[in-house]
Amino acid sequence: MKRVTVPEIRGRYASAEKITMLTAYDSLMAAILDASPVDILLVGDSLGTVICGEETTLSVTLEQMIYHTRLVSRATRRALVVADMPFLSYQASVEEAVRSAGRLLKEGGAQAVKLEGGEEMEAQVRAIVRAGIPVMGHLGLTPQSVHAMGGYKVQGKSQAEEEAILRSAKALEEVGVFSIVLEGVPGRVAERVGAAVAVPTIGIGAGLKCNGQVLVAQDMLGFSAPGREKTPRFVRRYASLTEEIIRAVEAYVTDVRSGNFPGDKETYS
Repeated sequence: MKRVTVPEIRGRYASAEKITMLTAYDSLMAAILDASPVDILLVGDSLGTVICGEETTLSVTLEQMIYHTRLVSRATRRALVVADMPFLSYQASVEEAVRSAGRLLKEGGAQAVKLEGGEEMEAQVRAIVRAGIPVMGHLGLTPQSVHAMGGYKVQGKSQAEEEAILRSAKALEEVGVFSIVLEGVPGRVAERVGAAVAVPTIGIGAGLKCNGQVLVAQDMLGFSAPGREKTPRFVRRYASLTEEIIRAVEAYVTDVRSGNFPGDKETYS
């Protein structure tokens, strides 16, 4: 089974074939998703909100990311595994950025890392790439900057914001990223970025003009805690796993309480 590679993803810029990316945080989900045609599995720091129940991603540590990346990489044979660099694992210094990225590959088993930020992260991205570690950029709505942005708000709505995103995309391309995630930006901004850089863009709430799309797998599968089913408007649900699980558990409880499970033939020999 041939694994998807960084050069292959970069080459999709000039291809009509769209890039597909989903999040994975554990071995079971990674193995299931890896059996599908999805190109990239992102071990996102979104595990803070999706798995740990936090309000933001800011509390996620590098040790957590290494652990979850190892779970995903262990179960993956085909998809490219990309690991998020969590908050404060790369912002403080270039040296710390390289060291953190290296640990995600060496200890976590990732094939690439993703980090948030544009022009202000040029030095870090350049150094990580020079260390032989592929980097995926992330512009627009960057969750690690949620407080600076005043919440999870669409970015690039003003002309100044749009130009800043465009400059950052060009800066990231110059220092060697192999792709750029564009999150929460108007479609026109994504289209401008795609025309200005020669690396593929992967959108999440960024319209149709990107070279690919990414979603949180649990959002796409309709898999969330009861009472917390709200998902972003751009998400399309392809299943309703929460309801399916509840129905299955209800049937199990009914069978146990009625004596229908286990049946006479369902015993160990």
